[in-house]
Amino acid sequence: MATTRRASAVWDGSLLEGGGKVTLDSSGLGTYAVSWPARAEEPNGVTSPEELIAAAHAACFSMALSSGLSKAGTPPTQLRTSVEVDFQPGTGITGIRLSVSGDVPGLDEAGFTAAAEAAKAGCPVSKALSAVPISLTVG
Repeated sequence: MATTRRASAVWDGSLLEGGGKVTLDSSGLGTYAVSWPARAEEPNGVTSPEELIAAAHAACFSMALSSGLSKAGTPPTQLRTSVEVDFQPGTGITGIRLSVSGDVPGLDEAGFTAAAEAAKAGCPVSKALSAVPISLTVG
């Protein structure tokens, strides 16, 4: 059965001077301020769509990698994933960089790298973002 998750946003004012709030409706985890300066300049305590995409990608990739490793008989003790999403005003999202390291008893570096590449290819968020170049660093 498919699941649906919801988020919402309210924006007040113009793009450059205004601001908004995005709410994680399904989980009820909170409401977060968003603004153009946080997107195109410095965050200053405010989030952006790209940061939210980075968080979603980090979580999805980690889940996909954990699943793949577990199915192969080498479940991870811990995975550490970080994601950087580049945004160029006037152009859009121009690149995504995944970086992962982990503790996987019984698996060598080559096996971990192969599993990470498979997770990158199979992660639903990676697939949704496939119009953008996505790189992977394993270390």
